[in-house]
Amino acid sequence: MDEVDRSILAVLEKHGRISNAELADRVGLSQSPCLRRVRRLEEAGIIRGYRAVIDPAAVGRSLRVFAGVRLMRHTRADVVAFERAVIQLPEVTHTHHVTGNYDYLLEVEVADLPAYEDFHANRLASLPGVATVTSYVTMKTLSADTT
Repeated sequence: MDEVDRSILAVLEKHGRISNAELADRVGLSQSPCLRRVRRLEEAGIIRGYRAVIDPAAVGRSLRVFAGVRLMRHTRADVVAFERAVIQLPEVTHTHHVTGNYDYLLEVEVADLPAYEDFHANRLASLPGVATVTSYVTMKTLSADTT
């Protein structure tokens, strides 16, 4: 990977729907070599896909909560059981296996606080192997995805 590839990736990270002609112009290539590089980056798995950034409030998910989860035990079977169950929950948008005070850090999107209370009590806390859940309600999100 060279600087041109890095430039292509930087542009595509912010503008995934950009045309090949515009991308080529921004990175200083003609269209054919630019398209070849993009395809090579896709085939190599460096570009794993393209996505739309959806406004959570527009789809009834205006409350974002980060939930720190500790497991009771850390046997392979317990970890696998938890991971298989948590990825089935549509409210959980990201699941990170982390070090520190928690075993997992989950990003959860729901309509509102009562919806999170229901999700926490009836779905999250009852997942296999869960010992504790600590919730952090987001007041504001500052990131590139919000601009």
